[in-house]
Formats: sequence, C-alpha cells, structure tokens
Amino acid sequence: MTTTDIPSQRSTPVGHGSMPRKEDERFLRGHGRYVDDITLPGMLYGAVLRSPHAHARIVSLDTSAAQAHPKVRAVITGRTLEGLNLAWMPTLSHDVQAVLATDKVRFQGQEVAFVVAEDRYAARDALELIDVEYEPLTPVVDATRALDDDAPVIRDDVEGRTDNRVFDWETGDAAATDAVFASADVVATQDMLYPRVHPAPMETCGAVADMDPVTGKLTVWTTTQAPHAHRTLYALVAGLPEHKIRVISPDIGGGFGNKVGIYPGYVCAVVSSIVTGKPVKWVEDRSENLMSTSFARDYHMHGEIAATRDGTILGLRVKVLADHGAFNGTAQPSKFPAGFFGVFTGSYDLRAAHCRVTGVYTNKAPGGVAYACSFRITEAVYLVERMVDVLARELDMDPAELRMRNLLRPEQFPYRSSTGWEYDSGDYPRALRTALEMAHYDELREEQRQRRERGELMGIGVSFFTEAVGAGPRKHMDIMGLGMADGAELRVHPTGKAVLRLSVQTQGQGHETTFAQIVAEELGIPPEDIDVVHGDTDQTPYGLGTYGSRSTPVSGAAAAVVARKVRERARLVASAMLEVDPDDLEWEKGRFFVTGDPTSGKTIAEIAMAAHSDLELPEGVEGHLDAETVYNPPNLTYPFGAYVCVVDVDPDTAQVKVRDFVAVDDCGVRINPMIVEGQIHGGLADGIGMALMQVMAFDSDGNHLGGSFMDYLLPTTMECPSWRLGQTVTPSPHHPIGAKGVGESATVGSPAAVINAVVDALKPYGVRHVDMPATPAVVWRAMQGRPLRTDLAIT
Repeated sequence: MTTTDIPSQRSTPVGHGSMPRKEDERFLRGHGRYVDDITLPGMLYGAVLRSPHAHARIVSLDTSAAQAHPKVRAVITGRTLEGLNLAWMPTLSHDVQAVLATDKVRFQGQEVAFVVAEDRYAARDALELIDVEYEPLTPVVDATRALDDDAPVIRDDVEGRTDNRVFDWETGDAAATDAVFASADVVATQDMLYPRVHPAPMETCGAVADMDPVTGKLTVWTTTQAPHAHRTLYALVAGLPEHKIRVISPDIGGGFGNKVGIYPGYVCAVVSSIVTGKPVKWVEDRSENLMSTSFARDYHMHGEIAATRDGTILGLRVKVLADHGAFNGTAQPSKFPAGFFGVFTGSYDLRAAHCRVTGVYTNKAPGGVAYACSFRITEAVYLVERMVDVLARELDMDPAELRMRNLLRPEQFPYRSSTGWEYDSGDYPRALRTALEMAHYDELREEQRQRRERGELMGIGVSFFTEAVGAGPRKHMDIMGLGMADGAELRVHPTGKAVLRLSVQTQGQGHETTFAQIVAEELGIPPEDIDVVHGDTDQTPYGLGTYGSRSTPVSGAAAAVVARKVRERARLVASAMLEVDPDDLEWEKGRFFVTGDPTSGKTIAEIAMAAHSDLELPEGVEGHLDAETVYNPPNLTYPFGAYVCVVDVDPDTAQVKVRDFVAVDDCGVRINPMIVEGQIHGGLADGIGMALMQVMAFDSDGNHLGGSFMDYLLPTTMECPSWRLGQTVTPSPHHPIGAKGVGESATVGSPAAVINAVVDALKPYGVRHVDMPATPAVVWRAMQGRPLRTDLAIT
C-alpha cells in the first residue's frame, strides 16, 4: 500500500469526532486579530471617493482642495495610476477592471479617487473637497435589455466592442434534446429569476499595505480567502517580483466568497504605500461593502422539462441570461465561463439536456459567483428543483414521489451526466427516504389537507441537490491559469508535536481543528499537539485558497497524503531503531510494532526523537520527520442532500413563516460532525434569507437600493426554525479519506425547498411560481395574480 492509496471507506468520523474547536478560545476571549486591528508605526489611512452615478463620463476631476488639506498626504486618481500603468487590473475571469475610473464610471459606487491622510476621519472629510464633473449617460440596469440594439455600450474601453455581451456558452446536445422533447408526452415550462444577493460578511473588506523602502519588500495584511492568488495578482498588477510580496490573511470575519477577488481599495492601499513610503490602511464601511463588492446570482432562467405521462423525466432545456455587472470579476474556472451551471440536470437520470448561457454587462457592481459560491451550482439546483415541482403540478403528482421515481440509483455510480459531469458516489433514494421519514411527510400532507379545508395556507417543499466541489483536476479547471492544486507541509518535532502548513484560509470553518484531526487520525498524535498554520504566504505552500467548498476536498486530501508520507518515513526510522526490515513492521494508530510481537514497538514521539538524533539510518533515508506534497484532485467530489421545508402563509398579511425544516446531508466521511452541523445551520439560514428577504434591487437610474441593513435584510433567529438534521454517509471513492465537503451544500439546497413550500401553500390561488425573495409584497401580488420583478424597483 502506497502513501496515497485510499483506505477502506469509513462511515465514522475521522480523528476525535466532535471535539471543540481549537480556535474558539481566542475568539471567545476577544483575542482574534483582524485586519482593522493591525496598527503600524507611522500608518496612514485611505478612503475611496465613489461615483454617485451608475453610468457617466468623467468630464473633469479637481483634487487640489483635497491635496491642500493639512492632514492629507496623497490623493491618487485614475490618471495617477495611468502614469504607473496601474489604472486597470486583471480579474479572476481574464477580464480587466478599472482600479480608479479614468474615462467614465460604470456603476454606482465605482472607485474614482483615493485619499491618504493622517487619520481616517481626515481622509473621509477630504473626499468632500474633490470636485468631479460628470456627464450622465443612460444606464443599462435591466439585464434583459442589455443586448437591445439601442442599449449603450458599457465596456467601450475594449476596442471594437459593439454590444454588452460577456460570453455565449452552451453545454449538452441540442439536437438530441430537441428529439427527446418532440417525443415527450408532457412538456412544462417556467421562467424564473435568481435575484442578485450579497454575502454581507460580518467583517467588511480592508487592507494594510506596507512597502519597506530598505528591503523593497511589500507586506499586505488583507481580508482575503486566497492569499497566494492575491500575491500573484499583486505581482502582475504592480510589476513587483513575487518573492518580494508577502500577503498575510489574519483572522477573517466571514467571507462566503466575497473575499476571493482583489478589490480596487486593496490596490490603492498598495500604491499609496509605495508613493508615501508609509504603511496605509483602508477599511470599507458597510454601505461600500454592499454597494461595490462582489455579489452573487443574478440569473434570469427559462426552463423546459419533458416527461412521460407516468412521470419519467426525459430531458431538460434551459436558456439563461447572466448579469455580470460592469466588469466580469467572477472567480470561476476559465474553461467554464458560466461556472458549473452544467450540472443543471441535478440528481436525475435524464436522456438528454441542453443549456445556453449568455453573460451580459450592466451598470451594476461586478462579480457574480460570490456568496457560498459553488460556481453557479446554486442557480443550477434552484432551476432543476423548481422545474421538477412545476412538472409535478402539471402531472398532478406528489413532488416527492416524482423525485423518488427519477433519482439516480446507487448502482449507476460513478455516473456521467448528459452534460459530461462524472458524479463520484451516492445513494440518493436513501437520503430522500430519510428526509421524508424525519419530516413525517404523509402526516404533513394530511395536516395540509385539513388546514386547507379551514382556509389556512400551509406549504410543504421538497428539494434534492447534488453539488460539485473541490474545484477539480488541473487539466479541466483553473483560475487565471493557476490550476487547482494545493500544497501541504508537515513537520513532526523531536518531542512528537507537529506543525501542518496549508494554503487554504479559514473564515470561520474551523480549519485549525479539522486539519489537525486529519493528521491526528493518520499519525496518532493528539490534535491538541498539532498546530495548523495558514494565511501567510511566507509561511505556507502555494495554493488557490478557500472557496467553492474546496478546503476539505483539496487541502484536506493534501493533509492526509502528507501525513501518510511522514508515516512512511517514520516506518523507515522505526525499522532502524528496532533493527528489522521495514516490511516487518505493522502500524497501529500512533506506533509501529514488529509483526508477531506487539510489545516490541516505537511510538511516533519516540521515532521523532530518534529521527533528529545520530541514529544510523538506512542508506538513502534522510533524518527528521517531515514531508511536503502537492495534491491535484483527480475529480470533483459530489456531496448531496434531501430537504423538506414546511411553511405557513398568513392569508391576510401574506407573511411567510418557516415552521419546520429537515435537512439530510451526505458529505461523505465527516471529520468533525459538530463543525459539519454548524456549517449546515449557517447555510440553511442563508437559504431562508435568500428565499424570503434578500435582494440587491436597483431603480431605473441604476441607484443601488440596498446600501444598508435597513434595506438589505438578513435572517435572524426569529426567521429560522430549530433545524432538524439527518445524514447519510457515502464516501467519495477518490478522496484519500472519503470526504466530500459541506461548506456550501445547505445554501445550495435550501432556497428551492423554501420556494417550493411557498408555491405549494399558494396552490389554492392557482399560483405556479413566485420569484425570490418571497416577501409579503411578492406573495400578496402573486395571490392577486400580479407577479412582481424583485430585482428592479421600476414601475
């Protein structure tokens, strides 16, 4: 057995199970260290002047009054950056984005100038002294009008561009799908919108940049989920040697994909430090975060589903219009401009499917994948799960029964979908049965029948999801051409304590505990004796960071593989200590012993001490107990789950209340069940928020209508029920410990369950669909037969 062989598949947690999180003590004691806690001698402060217009040409920009402010040390403009060849920066989708606007502004809140002052108050005050003359231009707010012949071209910075098209992408076999639809007994259609939403992490974005004029080394403390990727992009943008850049990501107060990309404020802080020779801090406020940082979703979808009269789903046909904002700033594999939307066939065995996605520019903030991103899988799952419910209504069939009839079966795995995705493993019917049993589904339907007779509105929503995580093999996927592999380094000290260095960065997922548990399982060292180092490019191996639920599927695998390499080195040292052939040693957790003589053995701690001593080792065997690895995943992993949501709708106020929610997740082997459950709780709350209250709306002039938490609503415990969680365990056959990842699963599966429940509750009114968020206004209008576009406040 080699060090990278996959062990027999476990159904029990790895390591010490639900041990308390190692990192929590410092947070509970107030000892967390965030970017805004960084204070350096002589530090200056930056503030951003933002455009009040969604689309306008910059006629003139006068900064003289601001520069005359006694506390202002520098004012950076787009023209300043043009002189340094820094006015535009590459995005993670091979587009470019203005750091500071030079020709015109393309969304409300776009960065126009950057003031550096002795304190943050002076910097903010000086913004008022900058005089900008704008020539307003007609904004493109509605994505469905972006490709009209009379629509103004937003990206006229690109030579030869004549429209607002970002890309056209399609997947599946169009001819085969058309043939399936032509032979179908039933075809159901539905238009739907997954509106623009925002991650809204507790901590906003910020950076502290410090260029040392003596060493020429730039250190950037920043709120990033991907420190190494940021270092590479800073090198590309600023032209600095990469080994002269150090990126430190300290404790992060939530990310959810919002802190993957590089924002102009980061670059301006770097430039300002270079210009002033002083460290510069920039931290945005909440309104800036909501208005200008990366959003999520914003997919206008048309779905068609074909089936036989007895409920066998045959095919799916989809057209999508994707609103990417003013610049294509999405963090997604370059070979998949629409992300992983190709998994829109969901968890079902379809004969054929076809999808076409068109991306467009609009006068809104750029981005498009952030918020527990899943690379567009959230939108794909929402689409297929709504379509299955639409079909169930068309067939007058119970939606749970329809799903059970069409789910993939265990014997079909590994399963290649009609759009080319290879699902690794699963027992989908068992997960759905578990959820229905936990929810007492038949009893709920009887209760619903009785309530409807009394005029009460009760809805039961079912959803089933398959997610694809881990960011996959290098030959298929990359971001900025950087691949998807992660490195890991492990050192066991002479006393048997260990340090694991990883490239992923935590924002609350419990990495310091989880990865220590993986190493503990492989080496028998207590997890308390394993220090996990992350978030510092000078101290960790290269990797693409934390997003897309890739931490456990990629870096978790790297941790297991590097621990096995150390274990094999320990075997060679133990053989020298015990004077036997390495093949004559057997392993039990924490020690090697001689075959046939369990009393003759050495623990990892004893082996580590010997490895650092003058012990004579076999020829070719180096001393010390350490190893490093680069793990390139052979495939994505595919967690899945079945959700049941129960809602009550007040017929007088149209208020929706989630009464009960059952979530059965299968994320493969669970390392720390407590942490897994915490991740699911958070994702379910996200799902309720998106389904019932969250939307980034705009008026006809492109004004952002959700710039504070007074307008952009987030769920609280008042809106969330007591979650009821269940599980099945189907290990991934190609992951070293059988884990699949879970960070985004609940966010993927829950919105469809909630909306399906709301639509089910409104069945007596003949309602077939409501778009998210199902606010009282949206539900009330649906009950009156007057649907409402939720993303535009245009009458």
